[in-house]
Amino acid sequence: MTAQWQPLLHAAVGDVFERVVAIRRRLHAHPEPSGEEYDTSLYLYQLLDSCGFHVRMGPEGVGVLTELRSPAQPNAARCIALRADIDALRIHEENDSPYRSQTPGIMHACGHDAHTAVVMGALLALRRLGEGGNLPYPIHARGIFQPAEETCEGACRMIEVGAIEGADVILSTHVDPTRTVGQIGFRTGALTANCDEMRIVIDGRGGHAARPHETSDPIAAAAQLINALYLFVPRATDSQEAVVVTIAQVLAGHNANVIPERVELRGTLRTLNSKVREQTMAHVRHLSASVANMSQTRIETVFSRSCRSVVNDGAMIELLRAAAQPVVGGNGLQNIAQPSMGSEDFAFYLAHTPGAMIRLGCAADSQTASPLHSPTFEIDERCLAIGAEILAGAVLRWSDPQASNGNE
Repeated sequence: MTAQWQPLLHAAVGDVFERVVAIRRRLHAHPEPSGEEYDTSLYLYQLLDSCGFHVRMGPEGVGVLTELRSPAQPNAARCIALRADIDALRIHEENDSPYRSQTPGIMHACGHDAHTAVVMGALLALRRLGEGGNLPYPIHARGIFQPAEETCEGACRMIEVGAIEGADVILSTHVDPTRTVGQIGFRTGALTANCDEMRIVIDGRGGHAARPHETSDPIAAAAQLINALYLFVPRATDSQEAVVVTIAQVLAGHNANVIPERVELRGTLRTLNSKVREQTMAHVRHLSASVANMSQTRIETVFSRSCRSVVNDGAMIELLRAAAQPVVGGNGLQNIAQPSMGSEDFAFYLAHTPGAMIRLGCAADSQTASPLHSPTFEIDERCLAIGAEILAGAVLRWSDPQASNGNE
């Protein structure tokens, strides 16, 4: 059933849409990598301050926190947080739009500019309702604009400075190029995988490339180990359990005719089941030890920067589903059958308070859309209005004192 305030909210989102698009394009043109989002944070801080929001900077000048309370009853409502991420990736953009990245080698290839614009749109629309006296209930919404999501560090840093303090629930969106604009993906329970960063250091004995018999070649050991990981980790895991081991960096050597002393491998281990996670870590160490023995090298395996699975709260998914239905209609509501093997540090917030993340369709044509983390990734900007209206609608539904949405 459509709430009486829904047309007013829809109109408010429409009123701020042009500004939301401009915000997204400004962020897209000036991306900053994880941990270096100084100009982005200052821009958002000044923008929110100029709109009359209570705002404060995150730790060490990166990240922004803002509060939106009902003008007439500023202390009357419980707190619902809306989270966005602001960092970009070290990818060189190949799109040729007027707002393409102006920073060589860095681009918003994961849609964090869109996530930020969506939360900004929701807050601006809610503020517009408040200024017009059209908020149906007292609200307290917190905007969390978080740095360093891609390195799995930003959420923890924001939590340390009180981002989640006093928040009863937290919501977020993630753009999805496999879905067209107007399609929203929902999943209760596990949405993403556990992700552990893996660093493997192989120390051997270097020497002349013409006399490998005089060396303990760490490159040969690395080749053996990569092959063993890709072949034997899946064979040691129940075929009904998901495990993905990826080596994404191989660092070794300086000369074509010198066998190096050391090779460093970096990658990730992704799992859905905590028991499988521990078993796979042990198996990776076992394979490393076996290769070290065969190749007469020393191999050290270290797992770090762990990010646990995003587990969506059922009540929060139903809240978001109820908020999305009048925006996209019943045909736009889609269930996500299987969790993604990608990771999201939104999971750290969920260790402190219930919450949920939904997938926001962002493709004009899902058959031709470029995937996330690609140099040609782009969104259809109509998704920004949809995401903003869903989040703002969820805030209002959560704040309704008569509603049964898990906020009693």
